[in-house]
Amino acid sequence: MATLPVAPPASALVTLDDVRAAHIRIADAVVRTPTLISRTLSQLTGATVYLKFENLQFTAAYKERGALNTLLQLDAAARAKGVIAASAGNHAQGLAYHGNRLGIPVTIVMPQNTPTVKVTQTEGHGATVILEGETFDAAHAHARKLEATNGYTFVHPFDDARIIAGQGTIAIEMLEDVPEIDTFLVPIGGGGLISGVATVAKASDRPIEVIGVEAELFPSMYNRINGTDLPCGGDTLAEGIAVKEPGGLTAQIVRELVDDIVLVNERSLEESVSLLLQIEKTVVEGAGAAGLAALLAHPEKFRGKTVGTILCGGNIDTRLLANVLLRDLARSGRLARLRVRLQDRPGALFNVARIFHEQGVNIIEVYHQRVFTTLPAKGLITDIECETRDKAHLDRLMAALTAAHYEVSPVELA
Repeated sequence: MATLPVAPPASALVTLDDVRAAHIRIADAVVRTPTLISRTLSQLTGATVYLKFENLQFTAAYKERGALNTLLQLDAAARAKGVIAASAGNHAQGLAYHGNRLGIPVTIVMPQNTPTVKVTQTEGHGATVILEGETFDAAHAHARKLEATNGYTFVHPFDDARIIAGQGTIAIEMLEDVPEIDTFLVPIGGGGLISGVATVAKASDRPIEVIGVEAELFPSMYNRINGTDLPCGGDTLAEGIAVKEPGGLTAQIVRELVDDIVLVNERSLEESVSLLLQIEKTVVEGAGAAGLAALLAHPEKFRGKTVGTILCGGNIDTRLLANVLLRDLARSGRLARLRVRLQDRPGALFNVARIFHEQGVNIIEVYHQRVFTTLPAKGLITDIECETRDKAHLDRLMAALTAAHYEVSPVELA
């Protein structure tokens, strides 16, 4: 009876030597970003928290490492013909930037609905951008067609040993800077970053735990590893790790080397983006905040450990960032919208405003509603957006309004 071939172990697919070689190869062209302790986040979570600031790369994301490691290993013929990728995110910009720097033509295929800012950013790094299809799958299929037609080299965003080795250089730097790290907390999209980190961690001469983090809306690697069938899709703040199908190579490495995967919800991601800006004065995208979100959502899992997590990117739309910050202010009670029922008579709004003044609350906006309401014709609803010091201050204001016989209720966030 024929013997079935045995798949090689993960340790043979990408090795520590591969990652070390990548580290030497790319060292003079990527930023050696700092790994710094966050004393405030450590106090907040009960772990000793170190942050790797990959949002300080030139393109504001770690993806440069794997892209550059791949480009530097192409032969002269492949360099002359150029490379192609399907991406609307950080992989596209990292590949475009380093391809342009090395004189290698780069073509990026993006879905037709890609925001203009992402197209212009990628073109700004010297790439040719082709818009094709309504979905990423359609863009990917077109990229593979152009690869075959034009002889381009396709550069996958995560399912490639060269990409994985490049991303693993992050762990080498973190352990050189902070040898006492005993737990890596790593965002997972397709799995390239965590595969590289785990390759380094598990080759260490001491036990180092590797925990992956996925958004609850996109638990694709979690499903693959655990044999579950959780729904995968939706609008997540962590669009950089919103991957419906993880890689085959990365899934094999994750299965063998990663200790656990945890899921985080959108509220935790929003809170983490806001905290990193407030506490560390650094801007991260949703995916970059996933590690902190896991620390906040699962404190018992990390309490007492020395945790290294990666702020993997800082490319977040400024309008989205503003929304996240305002929503966080609202959840903490520092910003509120109160719905007050009034009688439509002279002085009604003045009397309410006087209570706000007496309580030291700043009124930002006032919205009167006389027509679209179920109240009688002489009644009206007033929404008052206001700024308070904290939740206790807001509670005192609402108590004062109630004591003055006003019907008042907060307009809650989702």
